[in-house]
Amino acid sequence: MKTLLGTLAIASIALLQTAQADVAGIEVGGYQWTPDYKGTLASDSAALGGTSIDIKNDLGYSDDSLNILWASLEHPVPFLPNFKIVSSDLASSASSVLTRDIVFAGETYSVSDDVASTFDMSNTEYTFYYEVLDNWVSLDLGFTIREYDGEVQLATTTQSGTEALDFTIPLLYAAVRADLPFTGFFIDAEINIISYDDDSISDTTVGVGYESEIGLGAKAGYRTFSLDVKEDTFSSDLEFDGAYFSVFYHF
Repeated sequence: MKTLLGTLAIASIALLQTAQADVAGIEVGGYQWTPDYKGTLASDSAALGGTSIDIKNDLGYSDDSLNILWASLEHPVPFLPNFKIVSSDLASSASSVLTRDIVFAGETYSVSDDVASTFDMSNTEYTFYYEVLDNWVSLDLGFTIREYDGEVQLATTTQSGTEALDFTIPLLYAAVRADLPFTGFFIDAEINIISYDDDSISDTTVGVGYESEIGLGAKAGYRTFSLDVKEDTFSSDLEFDGAYFSVFYHF
């Protein structure tokens, strides 16, 4: 027991000395994303087969402004990964007059029905990563746990059908940033991706930004998100892509 306590004491002192020698970094920020919507979704039931529904042509979605917030922590403790959390408010709504009959979540909607819909793919993600390179070019590698808590709902004045989007998925994570020396400007890219069985998810951003000497910065870029899944009664083949603008503070 004394040997174990002595080893823990030595390890604790070493970690404290390391932490004093290298200061942890925290970054917080947010951005507004204005994606264009395209693709299809469907929801079956035990009694009725679902219709492949085009979210643009059938439901009237075009583009929207969505909000994303994030915070990250990079620390000097060996072997422990750095951490990033992202909260994405990806809820949109639209209305349209149907030009054909469709079936969704066990409900039949007829041609000429005025349908109001909600498409909510809001999620929270937790990323654990290691800084593989840390120079004028930095490279981060790790994995993300993304928790979706949303739904797709179609409704008229007399009926309503809902498909819950409540699931958690793991994603591979990579981020790269190249700083232009002595300027404060940088170029970066980030990807979360996975493919298994018949399902695939890809989420990519690229951007150009500027970070001041006090850590305040801004960035503009382009984000593309695609979701191709077939799970239980729900299936989708969707893509959201568009420009974004963000501000952040690094301290």
